[in-house]
Amino acid sequence: MIHRVKMRGDLHKGKWNGLGGKFLPGESPEDCVVREVREESGLRVSRPVLKGFLSFPGFDDEEDWYVFVYEARSFSGKLKPSDEGYLDWIPDRHMLKLPLWEGDRLFLGWMKGRRFFSGKLTYKKGRLKKHRVFFYPPV
Repeated sequence: MIHRVKMRGDLHKGKWNGLGGKFLPGESPEDCVVREVREESGLRVSRPVLKGFLSFPGFDDEEDWYVFVYEARSFSGKLKPSDEGYLDWIPDRHMLKLPLWEGDRLFLGWMKGRRFFSGKLTYKKGRLKKHRVFFYPPV
């Protein structure tokens, strides 16, 4: 996890986030997560597992954001300093005690299941207003 405290004007300032970022042209979601984790942490992820997909309508009050949520249990390398914040290994049992986005508390729970999830999290002025989730395959 990264504690986003270093960048001026950061929409995530003060929050803890998983690693990730925007696609480069021609990248698959897997290419993107591997590259972003390497750039932000120095770690080389292998075999990331797609757990879910999230949409955030107008998240930054301008654009819709779309997020592929991965879990990575296999990696190599050593953590390097980040320009965006401070990296730390957070045990699962401590995760919900951190300053997180409200919706992160929801989807972290969704990740614990074995089913794929697709969620929509709607924020207004930085506050979660509503959410919806579907699990696949449906029961």
